[in-house]
Amino acid sequence: MFLHDKKMLYEVKVDRPNPNYASMLQEQLGGPQGELKAAMQYLSQSFRIKDQEIKDLFLDIAAEELSHMEMVATTINMLNGHDLDAQNATIGSVEAHVLTGLTPMLANASGFLWTSAYVNETGDLAADLLSNIAAEQRAKVVYEYLYRQINDKGVRDTIDFLLNREEAHNTMFREAFNKIQDTGSNKSWGVTADSKLYFDLSTPGSNSFSAKNAQPPSFAAPNGKK
Repeated sequence: MFLHDKKMLYEVKVDRPNPNYASMLQEQLGGPQGELKAAMQYLSQSFRIKDQEIKDLFLDIAAEELSHMEMVATTINMLNGHDLDAQNATIGSVEAHVLTGLTPMLANASGFLWTSAYVNETGDLAADLLSNIAAEQRAKVVYEYLYRQINDKGVRDTIDFLLNREEAHNTMFREAFNKIQDTGSNKSWGVTADSKLYFDLSTPGSNSFSAKNAQPPSFAAPNGKK
């Protein structure tokens, strides 16, 4: 069961309307690294998870991503202002002026509609966690790009909050990954001769990488412990 709390996770503000930037911010509403994608991915993955603690983690983060989606959509709404002006709209935001009455669309910055093809789920917890870690990292990068291209203090405060929450989710997924070292696709890691081979195909030169002591991947905790 999901409940809607009318108090937003973080109060969003904008200094002034900026329809062009509203179109850019659409990327984190309906794009492949956006909040809707994250919410649907973690929710979908959770359905097959048997470890209740990790299942709850996926559901908790998915629920928070929906809160982030609300924040992004509200910010876009504020940035769009109140006046329809398709003649001066950028390519990505034309439909907001001629189709949705400035309502934020489930589309990316170029106007392409959100698709469930963005969602990755394998049923293998290790693979899904690695996908989620990468998703949070990519989302942070997009927010950093957006942050650099706006001077609006209200928008910057919102983006700063969101990108730091991506870091928190990334850390939590990494901790969960370290708990499942001997399960799923991580089980029996590096036991065959083929798994220990490295082909140095860059010539001239040599590479220091080696697979001789193949171990399942893991992530160091903040205190340096595994």
